[in-house]
Amino acid sequence: MCPTVWIYLGEIYRLQEDTPWPTLSMVADSMGVSLQAASRMIRRMVENGYIEHEPYRGVRLTPAGETIALQVIRRHRILEAFLVRVMGFGWEEVHEMVETLERGVQDVLIDRMDAMSGHPTRCPHGEPIPTKDGTMPPLNDRPLAHWPEGKPAQVSRVKTHDPEKLRYLARVKLIPGATLTVRDRSPFNGPLHLDCGGEWLVVGHELASELYVQDPDPSFAPSLATPR
Repeated sequence: MCPTVWIYLGEIYRLQEDTPWPTLSMVADSMGVSLQAASRMIRRMVENGYIEHEPYRGVRLTPAGETIALQVIRRHRILEAFLVRVMGFGWEEVHEMVETLERGVQDVLIDRMDAMSGHPTRCPHGEPIPTKDGTMPPLNDRPLAHWPEGKPAQVSRVKTHDPEKLRYLARVKLIPGATLTVRDRSPFNGPLHLDCGGEWLVVGHELASELYVQDPDPSFAPSLATPR
């Protein structure tokens, strides 16, 4: 199979986490290609039985496509974990690196990187890593922007790859595993006022929508060790 098809399937899976039927324009934007290029690839994947396409609705993975997508996502997130945990890169650097690397890395190397990284269950950004048999661990989190005031929370994942945002979040220690409490929020999608272990922090609504939180879990084991 063409490596480009792998990447498309993985990206469609990620889009489906927020939208059951991602549109062609969403796929094109996510892949950084033209709508015409995305349409050609969609037709090819429909012919191969990897996705369904309903005009005016969008696309959705078939069971066969989802099986491949989960393996693609596993490879991507293990590579990110390896680059951060073993090679010492910053979490803001690795997403684009992996997009270049993942097409040519053999499975035997992925297995070795997984072992050398300590068999992580999450990538540096907190996203769960599918098991080798293709099972995606369940999630029970939601955006910080929608978390109730006064209820303790733990950062589970960060849904942005913007380097500037990631550097900022590392600097203020709002990383996977961090605990916090929303003390106040300004109206009309204004900023949130957080208590982070006795330190007060103000976070804008846009960034709070990209921080996902859950009930505190002592067993939570993020893949990000000491961000730079």
